[in-house]
Amino acid sequence: MSAPPPGAQPPGLQPPPPTVLRLPAGPWAAPVVQALRAGALVAPAEVAVLELAGAGAVTCMQGLLTNDIEKPGDGAFVYGALLTPKGMMVVDGWVARMGTTVRFTVPAPGGGPERALALLARSVPPRLARTTDRTAEQVVLRLAGAHATAIAEAARIAVPATAGRVSVATVEGAPCEIARAGDGAPFTLQISVAPAVAARVAARLTQAGAVAALAPALELARVLAGWPALASEVDDRTLPQEVRLDTIGGVSYTKGCYTGQETVSRLHFRGHTNRGLVGLEFEGEPGPGDPLPVFWEDREIGRVTTVAWLPDGGALTAPSGRWIGLGMVRGEAGAGTLVHAGGVGARVVALPFALPRWDPA
Repeated sequence: MSAPPPGAQPPGLQPPPPTVLRLPAGPWAAPVVQALRAGALVAPAEVAVLELAGAGAVTCMQGLLTNDIEKPGDGAFVYGALLTPKGMMVVDGWVARMGTTVRFTVPAPGGGPERALALLARSVPPRLARTTDRTAEQVVLRLAGAHATAIAEAARIAVPATAGRVSVATVEGAPCEIARAGDGAPFTLQISVAPAVAARVAARLTQAGAVAALAPALELARVLAGWPALASEVDDRTLPQEVRLDTIGGVSYTKGCYTGQETVSRLHFRGHTNRGLVGLEFEGEPGPGDPLPVFWEDREIGRVTTVAWLPDGGALTAPSGRWIGLGMVRGEAGAGTLVHAGGVGARVVALPFALPRWDPA
């Protein structure tokens, strides 16, 4: 059997081939955008919950994650990624530290749980920490929007006082893990609760003013925030800096060693990426098909990764709006560059996207 090429990911860790994620146009998008800019929405997240428990859980995760969970101490809630030894992304997610237990919430689409579990099985000695899949025991609700914290407090849910923290409180008679993300994240609060009471917790939030939504609403919030997703923006050759992990707070350059750190640090201190994650504003609806290449001056410089309809205007049912998206393109196409993507003209824009102004109908 021939050896894998340099930088290839170990068996069981390869992401599937990248695909274009398409969020459909429809009346659902308008109330989502309105809630993001002037209220809040609550939706179940399509994630898996993996737990490391034991005396060495924090140390083991610290040696794997691109971000630091030791310095912020007990109760930390941080975003980061697990990498191969060559610095390529395996899976990203949110880590909550509570005593000698670490909870790692990873995206379910794109095989995130399988890749995370495979890496943890290879890297975490059972004598230091045991890894357990808690997905079936938890429903993860995410609250996003400009007034998410105020609405949660109005619903009598104890919110951590500062960003980047997690705590446990009793909600609807059951223990509930409440985590507060940092500024710029695609959601504000992550609420993990037992399935038996998840509907009641969500109802409490909607009664306090949140808009009930489904998982595509969280995807639209992610696109607007300019955050990557597994199997669309992230493939088997993606470096963290290429998909903005250093910009959005997913990489620490002051912590100790972790798997893949040498590549990440060398790129940060001595080099630059050849491609990066950008926003795209299309002149029309990008054509069907996969992949959707991006051309500039008759040269292919990247690909479209996500496409979404962004409503604009006054009434919540207003048909006006525009197609936006994310793309991985070479560095020479900076903000303002006119390109051809998905069969239509497009403009490269800086991330995050600005929410449209929404005047009363």
